[in-house]
Amino acid sequence: MKILGIGNAIVDVICKVEDDFINKNALTKGTMKLIFDENEFKTLLSNLKIEKTVSGGSVANSIVGLSQLGNEVGFIGKVNDDELGGKYEDGLQKENVKYFYKKKKEEIPTGTCLILVTPDSERTMCTFLGIAGKVNENDVSSEAIKNSELILLEGYLWDEGDPKKAFEKAIVSANKVAMSLSDQFCVDRHKPHFLELVRNKLDITFANEQEIMSLIDAKNFDDVTAFAKSLNKIIVVTRGEKGAVAINGDEVVTCGVKQGLKIVDLTGAGDLFAAGFLHGHVNKMSLKDSLEKGTEMSSKVIQQIGARI
Repeated sequence: MKILGIGNAIVDVICKVEDDFINKNALTKGTMKLIFDENEFKTLLSNLKIEKTVSGGSVANSIVGLSQLGNEVGFIGKVNDDELGGKYEDGLQKENVKYFYKKKKEEIPTGTCLILVTPDSERTMCTFLGIAGKVNENDVSSEAIKNSELILLEGYLWDEGDPKKAFEKAIVSANKVAMSLSDQFCVDRHKPHFLELVRNKLDITFANEQEIMSLIDAKNFDDVTAFAKSLNKIIVVTRGEKGAVAINGDEVVTCGVKQGLKIVDLTGAGDLFAAGFLHGHVNKMSLKDSLEKGTEMSSKVIQQIGARI
């Protein structure tokens, strides 16, 4: 198998909202908020019109993108044996993704992410992790990891206790490890841990400019470049309108954004970018060509609603 993803198995519920809704509910636009109370989540959802429901989760979105590009891929993520869990598993199977988790009846429901898309196409997320956040080391198949060229992890999954143990087991067993820092919220919450991972455990790190600058307390992007060069690992940074940059030791390559796109929804832009880049990487494309493939995939997904092409 080329790539195995391990992440939060989340069903995305996409809704269009006005900016007032974001402000009224004390949300920070463009970021993710964790909701721990299922009733609070349901109350928020009850005031909204649902545009689309789809199997999601950051790594799962990347893995589906990799499958669509013709790669043999798999996914580990925890769902309940409930209606949404069944839909989630069906969604992966339809995309030719091997699912390495046998769902069972749990007291906690399948995880759900409310994706609020404002008129400027920015997305703000409210996530009720449900059973997805209860992944433990017994859920992670060492055999599946060892049989993969590379594993892809997400910062969203990292948390103290069982999820952290599952994460660490995956890294120890892996041939090569890629990870997305996922969100500013995750970086702020786990900064010392993430810095240790980037420096010493990961082979490829994906981040946006805000996340990587926060991680290393950079004053400007030159600090990011210097930090990345010092590692001799691959650091890939998306920079919004400035395009993207990939750094591997002294090799620094850039790629501009595609012009003339009709941007509808930024959900999944980073996930599909990672899919395109990793497709290039595992198929022995150059750093530059891998970066361009990431940009191409990202450009496709933002011209539609939802995080799957």
